[in-house]
Amino acid sequence: MSVNRYRLRHLVNAGHRGAKLASELLSQTDKLLGVILLCNNFANASSATLVALITVELFGEGEWVLMIGTLAVTFAILVFSEISPKVIAAAYPEKLALFSSYILYPLLRVLYPVVWFVNLFVSGILKLLRIKVSFQDQAHAVTTEELRSIVSDAAPFIPLQNRTILLNLLDLEDITVDDVMTAHTMVEFVDFDQPIEHIMQKLTASHHSRLPVRHGDHEDIIGVLHVRKVLHLLSHLHAGEVPEKSALEAVMNQAYYIPAGTPLYTQLQQFQKHQERIALIVDEYGEFKGLLTLEDILEEVVGEFTTQSPSRVGAYHQDEDGGWLVDGSSALRDLNRKLQLALPTDGPRTLNGLIVEYFEDIPEPNTSFKIGEHRLEILQSQDRIVKRVKIFV
Repeated sequence: MSVNRYRLRHLVNAGHRGAKLASELLSQTDKLLGVILLCNNFANASSATLVALITVELFGEGEWVLMIGTLAVTFAILVFSEISPKVIAAAYPEKLALFSSYILYPLLRVLYPVVWFVNLFVSGILKLLRIKVSFQDQAHAVTTEELRSIVSDAAPFIPLQNRTILLNLLDLEDITVDDVMTAHTMVEFVDFDQPIEHIMQKLTASHHSRLPVRHGDHEDIIGVLHVRKVLHLLSHLHAGEVPEKSALEAVMNQAYYIPAGTPLYTQLQQFQKHQERIALIVDEYGEFKGLLTLEDILEEVVGEFTTQSPSRVGAYHQDEDGGWLVDGSSALRDLNRKLQLALPTDGPRTLNGLIVEYFEDIPEPNTSFKIGEHRLEILQSQDRIVKRVKIFV
């Protein structure tokens, strides 16, 4: 009963005969218990009767003789038939389950009529008590939290990196696109109102492979340009031929919008379904909130890639006294993961948002305060946002 069902299922799939017999026995637990207890009680009753007969034959029918015989057989049954076997079975459930299945399976076949007859009364009692019993595999299903605990507790068997990836995969259901997106204030745009030379220079100098396009400071995004698709226009530009903006429009992809609050795992499936690699996130009013790429989701699973733009690399660094100098736009989840902090993530998603919520105002520079166990100091605030913060660790 205590054998690992998932390990047993693995052995069944591998073709292990003992595992197949054990699995079949466990699928009919009521009959398995019936044959075990039938044989067990028959053996106990027989041994007690046999000891009584031997005692009377050797020492007579005295009350003390029968009592001592009863105590002796009770002690022997407890030690050799009950406690010791069960302790051993609890320590080595898989080995004994596979071994005993070769004995129990034929016993069940032979004693099936008796077991069936006894179980008729058992079923009747359960119905009178209105107790419903199910031995289906669903009873052994695990929730996401239980699966997360299983992976965490499997440290001796799973390498740290693989364990981290598995736990990150389980977290994708609880993370939304808002948690990992690049905020709209940090997104790099192509201004389509600029001269074509300036646009081409912007594309070739960018650290990103895809850039959203808009007219001036207008919030409406007209499309997304893939740098690789405009490389052929550079040859014309180097040859002194200025390409038309219509050539850019011809290779411009339509913007792919997604709603805020979409679970990250769902969005990963949507990227695969629509064959997209970049999405623009909008809120319930249709306003642009941020940008999400397929790389952002993959980094949540396997960790950061080595190819990052300078703006992201310089988001935080450690100073001489051990404190961390952090940009206000840094995501709280990133800070907690990379700097081993415990900043709250159930509200605002950026450090700037957390500080503004804490003060309910824009704090002045050199303001020190404490959030949870961490002491912070405002180093720079500008344009209604906190630009630079020092976190003491």
